[in-house]
Amino acid sequence: MAKTKAFVLIETTVGKTKDVVSKLRGVGSVSSVDVVTGPYDIIAIIEADDLGSVGDAVTGSVHTIDGIQRTVTCLAVGGPG
Repeated sequence: MAKTKAFVLIETTVGKTKDVVSKLRGVGSVSSVDVVTGPYDIIAIIEADDLGSVGDAVTGSVHTIDGIQRTVTCLAVGGPG
């Protein structure tokens, strides 16, 4: 069964990006963490068995990290062929 994937766009408070990245890398359902330029500071990819598990990871493991100011979660809906 294919995993459910979501891209979490994260805005951090000033000076906290490095700490947030470190904590995100310790979250089991986070498969990738990248620091980016633009309106967001970090993009994390969450992979879980279903939509409910993705939601639980975002609200229970990501939103609780100190230094995260705002997030936008984008659910992947499919891919090429």
